[in-house]
Parts: sequence; C-alpha cells; structure tokens
Amino acid sequence: MIFRNSFFLRAVFAALCFPLFSIYTLYADNHDLADENGQESKKKNVNVKGTGPDLIQNSIQRGPVKVTVKLQPSKPVIGDILTLTLEVSAEEGVELLMPEFGQSMERFNIVDFVPRKSIDDDGRSLATHRYRLQTPSSGVHAIPSLMIEFVDRRPGNPMAPEGEDAYEVLTERLEFNVESVVPTGVADEMKAPLRELAPVGAGKAKLWVGLILTLLFLSLGLPFAWRGWQQHRIRSRRRSAFDIAYSRLNKLRLGPNPEGDEVSAFFVELSDIVRHYLEDRFDLHAPELTTEEFLEVAATSPDLTSEHKSFLQEFLRQADQVKFARHIPGAESINKALRSATNFLEQTKQDAPLLDESSASRSPNMRRRSKSESTLNAVPREEAIMAGGGKKEGGYG
Repeated sequence: MIFRNSFFLRAVFAALCFPLFSIYTLYADNHDLADENGQESKKKNVNVKGTGPDLIQNSIQRGPVKVTVKLQPSKPVIGDILTLTLEVSAEEGVELLMPEFGQSMERFNIVDFVPRKSIDDDGRSLATHRYRLQTPSSGVHAIPSLMIEFVDRRPGNPMAPEGEDAYEVLTERLEFNVESVVPTGVADEMKAPLRELAPVGAGKAKLWVGLILTLLFLSLGLPFAWRGWQQHRIRSRRRSAFDIAYSRLNKLRLGPNPEGDEVSAFFVELSDIVRHYLEDRFDLHAPELTTEEFLEVAATSPDLTSEHKSFLQEFLRQADQVKFARHIPGAESINKALRSATNFLEQTKQDAPLLDESSASRSPNMRRRSKSESTLNAVPREEAIMAGGGKKEGGYG
C-alpha cells in the first residue's frame, strides 16, 4: 500500500513538475533573449531612411548617439548648389568627435562650410556640420559614408569598446542623380580631337620665315608699285582738250553779261578758248596767222567738216570786227557766239587728246603772249590793207 502510494505520489509530482519546468525554461529563454537584445542595442545601429519632396534623409543611432544626414534638393540639376547637413545629438555625459573639414568630400567642390555646437536644456550635446557643394558633372553621385566618434563618460558605462579609443558611428551612402540640361533624346556628339601640337620653338621659326618672305616681296614689288603710283599721278593730272576748253567756256558763260568796253575783252577770251582748243584738238599751230591765213590752213585739215569750217569763218571774222573795228554786238549776238562755240566743242570732243593739266594751265598764258605779239604785228598789216582799199583782216586771237 505504501509502495503504491509512493508510486502514486511520484507520478503526481512528476506530472506537476513537468509543466512548471517547461514554463521556467520558456521564461528563461525569453529573458535571456531580451537581455541579449538589450546588450546588442548598444552596439548595433538603428537605421531610418526617408525621402521628402525636396529632401534625402538618412538617420542612424548607436546607443546614446543619433546621427542624421540630409541632402537638398533631392533632384538637382547640373549647376545647382547642394546643401548637405550632418546633425549629431548625444546624451549628457557623451563626448562627440565630429569629422574633420572636407573629410570624404574630395569629389565635390565645397562652396561653403558652417560648423555649429550647442547644448540643450536637458544637457544633450548637439553638433551640426553644414556643407554647400557643387557636383563636377551630371549623372549618378553619392555622399560617401561619414564617420562620427564618441566617448561615453556616463557613470557605469565603458568609455569605449575594449582595445579602442572611442565608439564609431558610420552613416550610409546617400545616392542621388544630377540631371543634365541637355534635352532628353539628344545624341551625344563627340568632338574631333585637337590636332597635334607643334614643337616648342616652331612658332618663332615660322615668324622669321614670314618676315623674310615679306621683305623679299616688298623688295620685288616696290619698284612696280612706285611706277604704278607715278602713272596714277600722271593720269590724275591729265585732262582731255575738250574738258579744259569746256571748263573755261563754262566759267565765261557763268560770268556777268559784258557791256561797253567789256565786250571786246569777252570776245578776246572767247576766241582764245576756241583757238587753244583747235591747237590742242587738231594740232593746228598758227598763233601768228591772220584770220584768212588760218582759215586757209584749217581748210586743208581732214578732221574738220565743211560745217565746222563755216562756223570758224563766221566766228573768227565776228571776233575780228569786235577787236579791230570796235564793233559792239548786241546780247543776242553774244549768246549766239557762246552757243556756236559750245556746239563746236560738243561735236568735236570725240577722241580729244589727253593733256597734262599743269602744262595746259600754263599754255594759255604762254599763248596769250604769242597772241599779243601776233595782234601787234597784225595791226599794221590790217591798217595797210585798209589803206590800200583791200579787205580788212585781223590777227587770229
């Protein structure tokens, strides 16, 4: 009976202990797991990623330190200024060691950098590094991992891991894409490479060769240039016999109307213009001939038509009457003489020879002296002819 009772008690005891043992084991396992998770939470990083409408953000926490990295804008275009903000907060009693300036930022152009440290009302340390960056090109870029160190000086906590000087927190890379300003779909065109550079000193050699060739060209071309310039000067001074006579005739026409004694001087000048033109145009050199003698010479010229000869006969005899017989023609006769002389010049201007203007300007004075001598010589002849009852003749003026 006792045996039976003891066996029964053992069975009851075993049945009661087994559930209790199972509950204890499960509780112990859960408790150990919780302790392990608590210990690991001090060592592992807690990452939180997020992207806003114009912000890329990444947060990480290790124990008493929380690190946040922010990048703006989230979709930059080439040429935009990027703002990178590194924010670190730590519990009271924790010493922060921030990254040095420009650490891991070598691939970017740093436009500006602003560090800042503060302590809030709860004694928490706050440290901020703000960078303003520019990317060198479009395409995919990334902010590299940034390392923050800290020393835990709180009571009851190890200052740093065993064998280390400080704890480390390493952020994750922030990747972003910089858009190009080139429209979508435009094919990339590669420009041809530059030609091979000339060796040093080749430019000076070419310069000397150029100077020598220039001097040689000038030495050969200068005589021809000088000759051409001289010919141009001669041509610029040469005018046709028609232009010279017409210029004098036009000046006489634009002058005041002759009256009284001025009529004789007017006809002297008019006949002088026609005489010079005849000598220059038809090569009739007869300064000492009387009117009749000159008309006889003109009659043999093949270049003068019968109409021209009739004009000369009438024109020169009218001039003789004014100069020698003191005949004073009326205004109509003067205008008719001007028109006749002008028509004669216009009709014979074709193929008029070119004359040196300087010599042509001297010829009237020289010939005027010859005309004066001819007139002085012609007056006795005229008086002799008129005294003998012959026909009056005058010197061709």
